[in-house]
Amino acid sequence: MNDAGEPGTLPPGQRLTHTWRASHYGRVPRLDAEDWTLRIAGDTLDGGVTVLTWDDLTRLPQTELVASLHCVDRHSVPDLRWGGVLLREVLALAPPHPDARHALLAAARGYAAAVLVEDLRHPQALLAHSVEGDPLTAEHGWPARAVLPHLYGFKGPKWIVELTYHRHPQQGWWESHGYHPRARVAHEERWAHQG
Repeated sequence: MNDAGEPGTLPPGQRLTHTWRASHYGRVPRLDAEDWTLRIAGDTLDGGVTVLTWDDLTRLPQTELVASLHCVDRHSVPDLRWGGVLLREVLALAPPHPDARHALLAAARGYAAAVLVEDLRHPQALLAHSVEGDPLTAEHGWPARAVLPHLYGFKGPKWIVELTYHRHPQQGWWESHGYHPRARVAHEERWAHQG
């Protein structure tokens, strides 16, 4: 079973595509795993900053899961086999303060997406470094991207380099351009005016 329900089903308003095209603005950053870090900051439980290196990431329990990628523009790529670390493992290493219910996922080159901490704890929320058994390509987010299959794809930044916790709602790039602050696929939360 995939995140859309029964195998072969699609969430409301989506159409199937088997071509996974890269979608981004500007040029693709070229990041080396040896130099990559994930900085975890903001309203953390201990008030400190945690920095994970690539070696740290690969030492965490590795997970493989099958999940579709649903784009807010209504196309869905079904049943991709992702590899990486569950985001709840990352949160366990550097937990948020109990009052910090919001997070901002920031990518190289300034892009960011606002999510709820509870969405990072979703059982399929992944910090992915591979797909279909191969490392992610640079165009698809190497060395790491957030995969949140229950949310539209704009909530899962490629080239992720920072996670910050917040006590108040934040706006990332898409949210500041009128897209939905939560973006749950099953509820067709595409636009901010939907509430």
